[in-house]
Amino acid sequence: MLNSRNAPYTKPLVVLFTFKYCGDKQEDKMVLKESTALIQEQIKNVGKLIVTEGHFSEVFNYKNSKEIFGDYFTSDKKALVVVNADVFVAYDLSEIKFKVDETTKTLIILSIPKEEIKIAPDLEYYDVQADFFNPFEAKDYNNIKETIKVSLLKKLEHSDLKTNAKNRLINELSKFYILTNSLGWTLQYNENPIRNIEELQGLKL
Repeated sequence: MLNSRNAPYTKPLVVLFTFKYCGDKQEDKMVLKESTALIQEQIKNVGKLIVTEGHFSEVFNYKNSKEIFGDYFTSDKKALVVVNADVFVAYDLSEIKFKVDETTKTLIILSIPKEEIKIAPDLEYYDVQADFFNPFEAKDYNNIKETIKVSLLKKLEHSDLKTNAKNRLINELSKFYILTNSLGWTLQYNENPIRNIEELQGLKL
């Protein structure tokens, strides 16, 4: 008789447990969706163009010799070129490719755009010398511009401009790490999880 009186109370307990379990799962899904939306919004906010600017100056001597009548006579032309150039190193972060894996709670950065380099030289010509047999032509000015561009690119490689640009890029990417870490997610790049800021700073781009 005692058992029959207690039997009706077992069913509501089971129902209550089931209801609470379903409620917890629903709440977890809502938190997951909110986290995913927050991460996607952060990526959208970071998706901008960051530019690092530098200035280079140099003096370039241009000389071209042309043989006339074989090697009996040589006609020279030359110029002194003063170069002042603005150099820009930029990352277009709107080009970042990523994937959000809700199952593993991982933000996967698939690719980061390479830096874009723009050189805007201002050339001033001094002491331009040429003659009838070897005049200055359009190809001379084009050769000068191309040679100066190559020279400036070499200077850029030996300067700290690209390093500064990468530091700015890492600073923006660190926002992804801070956000994912605060949400209990993992940030991953090139199949490697980023466990701390130091690993982020050591990325091979």
